[in-house]
Amino acid sequence: MSVVNKRLSLTLGMILLVLPLFTQAADEKQDIEPVAIKASYLTANTLSEHLNPRKLRLHSSAAVVFDQRDGVVLFEQDANEQRPIASLTKLMTAMVILDAKLPMDEIIRIKRADRDRLRGSKSRLSYGTLLTREDMLHISLAASENRAAAALARTYPGGKKAFVAAMNKKAKTLGLKNTQFADSTGLHSKNMSTANDLTKLVATAYQYPVIREMSTDGKDYVVDRRAGWKVEFLNTNRLVRRKQWDINLSKTGYIADAGYCMVMQTNINDRPVIIVLLNSWGKLSKFGDSNRIKRWLSNAEKRALREANKVATL
Repeated sequence: MSVVNKRLSLTLGMILLVLPLFTQAADEKQDIEPVAIKASYLTANTLSEHLNPRKLRLHSSAAVVFDQRDGVVLFEQDANEQRPIASLTKLMTAMVILDAKLPMDEIIRIKRADRDRLRGSKSRLSYGTLLTREDMLHISLAASENRAAAALARTYPGGKKAFVAAMNKKAKTLGLKNTQFADSTGLHSKNMSTANDLTKLVATAYQYPVIREMSTDGKDYVVDRRAGWKVEFLNTNRLVRRKQWDINLSKTGYIADAGYCMVMQTNINDRPVIIVLLNSWGKLSKFGDSNRIKRWLSNAEKRALREANKVATL
């Protein structure tokens, strides 16, 4: 055998000898590669271990953050204190109307009886405006239109008295022990509830596709059937128009006795969450609190995922 052939044979032999060692090293490296754990695998209880309530400073007097998927309260603050809830009332108004299965295409006229005699609030709907019951419900939920909500109760079988009775009966059926209603608009300060009760109410309202769709409509209009005029409106929750938010149900409210209030069903990092905020300090505080809650949950989830990945690596 020539010298060249001997060298080739020796080189080939060394390669065959060393190759399994490289393969084994590659396999071992693959075995210890960190496993990426997705947020969807984090249970509410696991997330709770990384939540520090002291770091969530809200400008709302009462609040609840509820993990809807696991049924776990992630945060609560004065959640059982009963207080006025203003136009959050209109979620119950919507459920009572939908439960009654009244014709949604029926035309309803706005009358002087529908005006706000308690607070003197303004309205987009002048006396004589003709809207379908569906449009009345739409503008009540998205724009919190009081005259529309009043007209819905007035035209309910049995009138306003029967309507309020149906609202309170529904509350009792849902187990809302600290909730009571006095009118369909929320203008009356005797519309009372707690943050915990409202969490249940929102969870129930979320089961109505019509409420989900109408309450999160950022900008739209209804048609006054007198002459086909458009009555344009914006949603009272500006966050429904923000791309950073995935909101599936929303309602805001305000009267002096209740302060600024807001409830939402939203997805934060693919986690379905109900947020209840009552008696916020200022007009914009409820939006600021919502963003603070979102950051608080997101940061905790990041910490939980980092720890989970470390454990997976070990």
